[in-house]
Formats: sequence, structure tokens, C-alpha cells
Amino acid sequence: MKKDVVIVGAGKIGGTIADLLSLAGDYTVTVIDRSETQLAALSSEQAVSVRMVDVNDQNALAALLRGRFAVLSAAPYDLTIRIAEAAAKSAVHYLDLTEDVASTRAVRKLAATAERAFIPQCGLAPGFVSIVAADLARRFDTIEDLRLRVGALPQFPSNALNYNLTWSTEGIINEYCEPCEAIMNGARTLVAPMEGLEEFSLDGMTYEAFNTSGGLGSLCDSLEGRVRTLNYRTIRYPGHATIMKVLLNDLRLSDRRELLKDILEKALPATSQDVVIIFVTATGSRNGRLVQETYANKIYSHSIGGKVRSAIQTTTASGICAVLDLLADGTLPHKGFLRQEQIALEQFLANRFGRAFAGRETVDATAPSTRSLRKQAALA
Repeated sequence: MKKDVVIVGAGKIGGTIADLLSLAGDYTVTVIDRSETQLAALSSEQAVSVRMVDVNDQNALAALLRGRFAVLSAAPYDLTIRIAEAAAKSAVHYLDLTEDVASTRAVRKLAATAERAFIPQCGLAPGFVSIVAADLARRFDTIEDLRLRVGALPQFPSNALNYNLTWSTEGIINEYCEPCEAIMNGARTLVAPMEGLEEFSLDGMTYEAFNTSGGLGSLCDSLEGRVRTLNYRTIRYPGHATIMKVLLNDLRLSDRRELLKDILEKALPATSQDVVIIFVTATGSRNGRLVQETYANKIYSHSIGGKVRSAIQTTTASGICAVLDLLADGTLPHKGFLRQEQIALEQFLANRFGRAFAGRETVDATAPSTRSLRKQAALA
């Protein structure tokens, strides 16, 4: 029987999620948004229902969710709590993509008394990168340093910022402005966004990285007391941080985020020709020796149902779809708060949606789910 799910948000990420799940054939998909224009832009080729609903209308949202299997939030971070509250009220599973720390704390509180699973931060960072980091950490007897670096960059930068919009503008601004969690010298702390600037090379290319908020997800909770250094930094091309600090700090646009959003969206074109870079390094002790292991990956745009989706759309949407699949097939618990790092990397990458992180140029959402494969094996 198909699982009935609701996707909140008909933007680029929500549309990609809808394509993946409708192509899979195991889900009945309804996409809701308060924008009729956004809903109309969704592909008419896929078996997706659309409904115009304002998330701020709690009664209408809760009524729509009642009786469904799960709700997936691809809405702006400031709507996260409202959607999670409606999910708790309607007794449906809840998954989101938020990088906002305060919203995730609120989701965790709701999960304490909820009847279903609450799984926030199911995207790329936070999300997949936390699964990778936890997998690396488990390979050590003791872990000293764990450094997470992730970025979605244009393949062909052509402006002074060396950047194109490939993700939620509100989300980017939030990451650049909010305090960043970290562990330093074994103690949990907050560090300033846009600071900690560093440069590194990968495959002959030079990149910079700097502190941004939310990328660690719940790793500080999971690894506090076990690691000396834990931090997350966003990857960009050199020079990006300097210009953004002028905008945010010198021109004080961090206090006028709507204006900054308007400026960025009118000045920086979107592109599907991007690359997602994941670079996670762990250092620790194994069998009495100090050793280091690194996970490095570059992911480019994919074809999904015959349409080209950018790397950041593909990885973010594939991440939440893989977690939904693992929830639907019983791999993940159906009640309570679940951290991304509790998901095994091997199980994630074996999933039909998780395979997008293996570097294939096409995501085959029509491949059988893990549940289907188990049934086939039982009948063999």
C-alpha cells in the first residue's frame, strides 16, 4: 500500500522532492503552498496533487495532515515550528530540512510527547554530512578533531562574489548571521558566523571556508565529552567571505535581512550548473596510533525524471527522501526524536535515493525500495 505524504513548499527543493517520490511509485504525494504561482509551476507530468494552504492557518493545515503517513517540510525555516506543531497535533511523522538551531530545539521538545517520529535536518548540511561525520568518528578508539566542510558552488562563477543562488536565500542569510555551535578544547561553545576563515585545496582547486550556523545539526549533543574539536564551515571560492562581511557588517544588512534578500535575488542569477563539495576530516587514536581519515566528494547536477536538477536540489531532496524511505520500511523508529547521526551511512547509501551521493548523473527513483527488496528476498 502506498504511503500518503504531504510536502510543504512548492519551491525548487519541494518540487524536486515531489518528482523523486512520485517517480518512486510507493508514495501518494500532495504538495501544499500558499502561492498559486509556485504550485502551478510544478510538473504536470507526475502524479502529484496540489493544494493552496496557508501554513499560518493551523486548523486548515492540521486537518489536511490528519490520516497521512508523514509531512515533509521544504518551507522557509521560519515556518518550521508551525508545521511541526501541526504534525504533532495530527499524529503524523515529521521530517524537515531546516538549518535553524532554534527551530530544531522546538521540534525536539514537540517530539518528547509526539506519537510519531520527528526527524529534522534531513538535507545535506545538516543532514547527510552528520551521517558521514558520525561514521568516521565510529572508526576511532578516541576522536580528537572532527571538521566538517560543505559548499554548493557554481561550476562557472562570473561575478565578484563567485556565487550563484542555488538554495533558499532566507536560509543562506540565516546561516551567515546566526551564532554557530562548535566544540573547542573539549568545551561546547558558540563562535561568530563568517569568522574562522581558512583556505584549502581539493583536486587542484583552492577554496575558502568560514563559520556558518546550523551545519552541525545535533552533533554537538551527540559528541560532547568525546571530541576535542568539532566545527562546521561553509565552502566558497576565495574572496566571497570578504565581500559578504562588508554587506552584513559594514553596511549592517544583517539587521535588514529582507533588503539583503531582495538585493541578492535581483543581482545573483540562479544556475543548475553547480557542484556540491563535501569534505569531512577526522583525527583520532586507533590501536595506540594517531591517524586521520577524510571523506571527500563532489556531486554535480542530476537528471530526475528527464529534468536536470542542480546538485544542491538533488542532494537536499535525495537526503530527505532517503530518510523517509528508511522510516517507511521500518529501518528507523516510528516514534520520538531522531538525530541524523543515528542513521547508518551504509544503510543511507544503499537506499535508492541515497545513491545520489555516489556521484551518478541520474537518480533512479523507480528502483525498488529496501522494503521491496526484502519482500523479493523472502519470496525467493
